[in-house]
Amino acid sequence: MSLYKFARAVVAIIFFPLFRIQIIGKKNVPKEGPVIICSNHISNLDPPVVGITSPRDIFFMAKGELFEKPFLGKLLLAIRAFPVKRGLKDRNALRKGLQILENGETLGLFPEGTRSKNGELGEPLAGAGFFALRSNAAIVPCAIIGPYKPGKKLTVIYGEPMDMEAYRAAKSSAKDAAEAIMSEIKILKEKHNS
Repeated sequence: MSLYKFARAVVAIIFFPLFRIQIIGKKNVPKEGPVIICSNHISNLDPPVVGITSPRDIFFMAKGELFEKPFLGKLLLAIRAFPVKRGLKDRNALRKGLQILENGETLGLFPEGTRSKNGELGEPLAGAGFFALRSNAAIVPCAIIGPYKPGKKLTVIYGEPMDMEAYRAAKSSAKDAAEAIMSEIKILKEKHNS
């Protein structure tokens, strides 16, 4: 068993009962081919939660500073995370992300780039739009709803894959594509938050 599978199993055993995790729309994540899962970002625990609720193994970008700590850096690499320099156009991270998708794997992104302090959706960065336009990946919007409090229910919703072909054909900007993805996340959030 890989370290990724082991870590995922351990986290699932702890998190599912602790946060009473409910998953909606898991079948919307394609079983094969490149996939980008784009989620809102409300906690540092979002990556492991998306990781244990998705039917696919996921590669996540993580801020570069985390990889500077020797043990943590090695651990993150072992569980399929890779570094990105925030606030800069990190060509290595962009290339790595595209390579993951070219290999038919799953890339996990948080379009806002940083956690929301109040739980409200923030403005997306262009990154998610870049990967959506530059790959043939299925774009799956994901909404995480609920507080990360023991005993309170946390809901993870996977929406239907978005068709980005019109955006590619129109040569839309990465920012426009990212905003379209965020609007789908917003729709999921509002639909299931009532």
